[in-house]
Amino acid sequence: MVNIVSCYMSMLHKMMKLVGMQSIEVDINPETTIRFWVNTSNKKNKKKNKEKKPSVVLIHGFAGDGLLTWQFQILALRKKYTLYVPDLLFFGGSHSTNKTERSTKFQAECLALGLRKLGVEEKCVVVGFSYGGFVGFQMAQHYPNLVGSLVVSGSVAALSESISSGCLERIGFASWTDFLMPDSAQGAKVLLDVGSYDLPWMPDFFYKHYCQIMFSNRKERVELLDALVVKDEDAYNHQFQQKIHLLWGSEDKVFNMEVVNSLKKKLGSKTELQVIENAGHLVLLERPIAFNKCLIKILASLTN
Repeated sequence: MVNIVSCYMSMLHKMMKLVGMQSIEVDINPETTIRFWVNTSNKKNKKKNKEKKPSVVLIHGFAGDGLLTWQFQILALRKKYTLYVPDLLFFGGSHSTNKTERSTKFQAECLALGLRKLGVEEKCVVVGFSYGGFVGFQMAQHYPNLVGSLVVSGSVAALSESISSGCLERIGFASWTDFLMPDSAQGAKVLLDVGSYDLPWMPDFFYKHYCQIMFSNRKERVELLDALVVKDEDAYNHQFQQKIHLLWGSEDKVFNMEVVNSLKKKLGSKTELQVIENAGHLVLLERPIAFNKCLIKILASLTN
């Protein structure tokens, strides 16, 4: 049987090209290459463009690449903003032969260097989902001259051991690898079920095909997850300069409302929280119209 997820991804790539998205590979260093999808014209012609659109960076989570995660948001935002949609290292078209760097800080460093090479000179808005939110917080902390503001969905500033153990106990897994790196159709089904408020019915072969396509580079991704959890004493509270918006699904089982309310309190007065009802961790895919409506208003407030 033809893999339907592979076919969908192929069609998605073609559709994104039709609406003006380009795939650009950026060499960060001799070891590392990041693929960005962008909707801007060739940089040589950039000076000819009279209207300069605000730059928005969309960073994906652990269960998909840039286009799959942000497909609905790209279609909603592409006309008003210059979008940069990267594949994080070991996802999609991004790769590295570096055998030691697996931290979210390194992911953030690669994205920051890649954005500069693509000509992002003014401050941008970074929108991070789940694992991409961890990377977004690292970008905001270490590159305040690049990141003007931050929108985060389904993530925390740092995954401390205490937060991690509480989340894993709540969703019924011994480790993040067991949850986020399924090796069977049933494991993929459980992953999407936990991530959703109301998972629609899908045939078993869909989960089999999804598992076959979406979980490559297993060794490297397990190492990413191992590097994600930090000791409680190392998860200090950084005072972010940026304005931060938290955009959450009310029924998020991974990082629930108790977690996000605690996060908002720690981040301080510059942080706002908006909740989308009847949506889980995968709110941007589960309720894209409601998510886009909120995100469009947030971006307008940050870029006007």
